[in-house]
Amino acid sequence: MHIWDVFAKIKSSEDDKPVPEPTTSQGDEKVASEVRTSTEDSDTESLSKDAQAGVQKIQATTSVWSKSNLILAYVLIWIIYFVSTMQQGMTGALTPYVTSSFQLHSLTAATSIMSSIIGGLFKLVLAKILDIWGRPQGFILMVFVLTVGLVMMAACQDVETYAAAQVFYWIGYNGMNFSMSIFIADTSSLKNRSFMFAFSTSPYIITSWISGPLASAFLNGPGFRWGFGTMAIIEPIVAMPLFFLFVWNYRKAKKLGVAPIHNSGRTTMQSIKHYLIEFDAVGLLLLCGGLALFLLPFSLYSYQSNGWQSAMIICMIVFGGLLLIAFALYEKFVAPVTFIPFDLLKDRTVLGANILAAVLFIEFYIWNSYFFSFLQVVNNLSITEATYVGRIYTIGSCFWALVVGLLIRWSGRFKWIALYFGLPITILGCALMIAFRQPGVNVGYIAMCQIFIALGGGALVITEQLAAMAATSHQYVAVVLAVEGMFASIGGAIGSTVAAAIWTGTFPGLLQEYLPASAQGDYLTIYADITEQLSYPVGSPTRDAINRAYGESQRYMLIAASTILIVGVFAVLAWRDLNVKHHKQVKGRVF
Repeated sequence: MHIWDVFAKIKSSEDDKPVPEPTTSQGDEKVASEVRTSTEDSDTESLSKDAQAGVQKIQATTSVWSKSNLILAYVLIWIIYFVSTMQQGMTGALTPYVTSSFQLHSLTAATSIMSSIIGGLFKLVLAKILDIWGRPQGFILMVFVLTVGLVMMAACQDVETYAAAQVFYWIGYNGMNFSMSIFIADTSSLKNRSFMFAFSTSPYIITSWISGPLASAFLNGPGFRWGFGTMAIIEPIVAMPLFFLFVWNYRKAKKLGVAPIHNSGRTTMQSIKHYLIEFDAVGLLLLCGGLALFLLPFSLYSYQSNGWQSAMIICMIVFGGLLLIAFALYEKFVAPVTFIPFDLLKDRTVLGANILAAVLFIEFYIWNSYFFSFLQVVNNLSITEATYVGRIYTIGSCFWALVVGLLIRWSGRFKWIALYFGLPITILGCALMIAFRQPGVNVGYIAMCQIFIALGGGALVITEQLAAMAATSHQYVAVVLAVEGMFASIGGAIGSTVAAAIWTGTFPGLLQEYLPASAQGDYLTIYADITEQLSYPVGSPTRDAINRAYGESQRYMLIAASTILIVGVFAVLAWRDLNVKHHKQVKGRVF
């Protein structure tokens, strides 16, 4: 059977009726009998009859594959995460140089606003794809979109194309990781899930030391375009083995008659209409357009001659607000299928987990958006050194998440970890940076704050995801994780917006105020280009003025980030104190 036959069931949905299963040969009956015996030994049950087609397919797949296949799948996931996190770290290090190459360094944060919004909202669409069409189809689609984004980055000739490439890239990157997260949720018990999630992201501990030198090598060698182009070739090659493993085991389940076969009976046009309704295409467009139009002006107004009085800025904010109101009214009174599963959000644990996800991303993107530039300009670190400091959070949080996963497996509870450890140490680390992220302060103090925030982040991200999953059933795991991802991405967009608004609202004025008369003529070039900022010798009046402007702008950002974390305390207090030690949620052969 050709590989594209995998997509032949694209018209199936949760409303489809099963048709008679295919007959099997005597040899296949024997194998099927062994599979049934194996699944019984693994304490599994039959497929969930009320589950959607994609959920039933993964349950069928996990019922027929061997332990070695399961282990191989996790190894492949780890390898994919290794490559993608290395590439993502390199992309983050290169972004200031991409925007500076177009003389628009201050749009560093703005380029991530649209990509954060669309990348996060698309997870809900992807959750439906995974639940209706299947896990392999959603995974390979995201790999394709990721590759398109990388190709566009390599070929971009202006910041607008780069921003569009970021949208494709983050949809693909987040979607690919989300697909693998759902696979982990499908194949792990609740008590082990936090540890398995932490295991899958553990490559960050290694790649954080690689991405900086890799970015430097491309910048000093063939250029940033070759960096993106190289990864556009490597990413799909690394991802394909996992896809084929999914497909091979699903075909095995189908051959043995374990997997249900669905037939919608719809024509092509009927299927298109059906999926436009199922994916709430109108609601998606209203929400994406509304958020983008409302948030982008906060980072773009400084590029307009009339600032906030600009007709374009006013129109964007007004129409963005109107689209958001239209989205709420459409979802309430018109939409046959709502984009956001509001019923799930009525659960206080799920709602609290989602609010915490948004808060964590808001505060992170506020203090992190210009952090890499600060380390290079104010602390005079090289790209590699700045990457090492910037990656302390990633390394520490991924390592500590493994410890938290083991603690949850031992205790069965997670709320206490978030409330009594995760939030207090995160607030401490963020608040201390108000004093320490300033010119003339030893970079070691910044590293100390990063360690505090890393330990808190490792505890909070794991616990809030588990809180959302533990409060529902297997059928809704993909949806609740997608909603959590949506809150996180919208939080990231809001954080980037706040950071860009603070930066564009304070840095240019401070720069003009502090620059010596000899450098006033180069004010716009200094503001727009990080390489121009770095060209002035350390200790010179101009460099000192730039550093002072950086420090004051960063102080406002860190005050805002520390303040928003207070909301996270109330979000965690809303959680139920659930025990996941003896809670059985998934079926088939799992960890």
